[in-house]
Amino acid sequence: MIKNCALCAESPHRILWQDDFCRVVLLEDADYPAYCRVELIAHIKEMTDLPPTERARMMKVAFVVESAIRELFNPDKINLASLGNKTPHIHWHVIPRFEHDKHFPNSHWGEALRAGNTASLKEEEKTALAEKISALLQVNDLDN
Repeated sequence: MIKNCALCAESPHRILWQDDFCRVVLLEDADYPAYCRVELIAHIKEMTDLPPTERARMMKVAFVVESAIRELFNPDKINLASLGNKTPHIHWHVIPRFEHDKHFPNSHWGEALRAGNTASLKEEEKTALAEKISALLQVNDLDN
């Protein structure tokens, strides 16, 4: 745990799923409903610093989150991103994209092309997403 690392601290975001290796948080971005982040618990900077089995485990979780978002929200595209320039701690952004979102087709970090969506998820949608992620992770063997 690193003192000034935002991802080492207790998450201020809603935790949809967590084990001793990583957690999935909902970022509650009104412009990007169902925008999640998969965060490694340990403070490690690069994917290649992980042993191959842990790299695979991290990606399995990211892919499960993508699958859950696709099944529940039917986005036009999913963006997976791992930058870490500002937060050098392994994490993956899983961003559902819709043709009507304020940046599409550009990166959601770029200049807005239109007014925002501001369509927050309903509580039952948040619960359904957490349940779907948990269910999919139960059927996916994270250790193999």
